[in-house]
Amino acid sequence: MELELLHFLIVCPLVFLAGFVDAIAGGGGLIALPAYLLAGLPVHMAIGTNKLSSGMGTAVTTLRYAADGFINRRLAPGCILCAFLGSALGANLALLIPERAFQTAMLAVLPLTALYVIRCQAFSAGRAPAPYSFGKTLALAMAAAFALGVYDGVYGPGTGTFLILLLSGLAHLSLSDANGITKVINLTTNLAALLVFVLNGQVIFLLGLVAGVFNIAGNLVGARCFEKGGGQVARPLILLVIAIFFARTVWQLLTS
Repeated sequence: MELELLHFLIVCPLVFLAGFVDAIAGGGGLIALPAYLLAGLPVHMAIGTNKLSSGMGTAVTTLRYAADGFINRRLAPGCILCAFLGSALGANLALLIPERAFQTAMLAVLPLTALYVIRCQAFSAGRAPAPYSFGKTLALAMAAAFALGVYDGVYGPGTGTFLILLLSGLAHLSLSDANGITKVINLTTNLAALLVFVLNGQVIFLLGLVAGVFNIAGNLVGARCFEKGGGQVARPLILLVIAIFFARTVWQLLTS
């Protein structure tokens, strides 16, 4: 695919915004993937290139979490393995889905995603559920890593938020442990899916690398804004991009 300046002008600001939103409230993928599709990239190439740029931002955040001691090293290896296998499987499944079928599925997924964003409340600051034994916690965390790995390989947006909800609610991890393991799983699923899409020629490296720099910058700016109470802007921004993407998808289906 031949790149034009317009591709960068559409993708880079929105990917910056995705990093900004992700640092504040999670859900940056709800903006990042539609950014590539709005720029006119084919579905599979949009997913693959998004894995490159979002993986760069996730890698920076994961390294910061590791340096701060927020990653449970006993849980991480098993979750990494399951996340890698699940994401590789999901990415291969995504390559089998025709573009029109993918667009049609989006007509159902996007309204449900918007409803989730509207209804989702900030995580409770109350007491965490009573912890399980390590064996049960590990098994549940690995199951969540595999299931969300498949989802992230096929589609992806919202994976981090869904992981935190599952790991804290289902596996009874503390919020800090859930956040740490989520970053490890998310980085693994990005890398596994990226490998599959690279091997199948579905990644535009120049666009993905440039957008990745914008994603990292957005994460850094978002983290600073979060400290100053800027979290209230995340939800309307996500809903706006979802609405634009939904309208564009309907238009494509009607005119193709």
